[in-house]
Amino acid sequence: MHLTKAEEQIMQILWDMKSGIVKDIRLRFREPRPARNTVSTVVRVLERKGFVGHKAYGNTHLYFPAVSKEEYSKSQLHRLLHGYFNNSFPALASFFVREKDLSVSELEGLLEEIKKDMKKNKKKR
Repeated sequence: MHLTKAEEQIMQILWDMKSGIVKDIRLRFREPRPARNTVSTVVRVLERKGFVGHKAYGNTHLYFPAVSKEEYSKSQLHRLLHGYFNNSFPALASFFVREKDLSVSELEGLLEEIKKDMKKNKKKR
């Protein structure tokens, strides 16, 4: 599951909007906005790829995400982990620590958040 930059921009808009027609999607772009035909073409490509679905109301199509943002984010993280960090989460985490120059207190806060999430997940099972 990989999207081009243009496809990802439209998916971000659709995830935010929940659903919309091409005109509404186009209006969410900053100036200069892409042409209506460009947005329409990209939305149809996303539909062929299985990322977008639609409901037809006469000649108008209401588009909606068929893949959740969480689902796509998860697949991209796995792709990044596999492709650049040899499937090593510690290598990925240490990369971000170095790149973002995190302090010890920020790391401790992150560790606390992870511990809380792990406890919640154990309770759900």
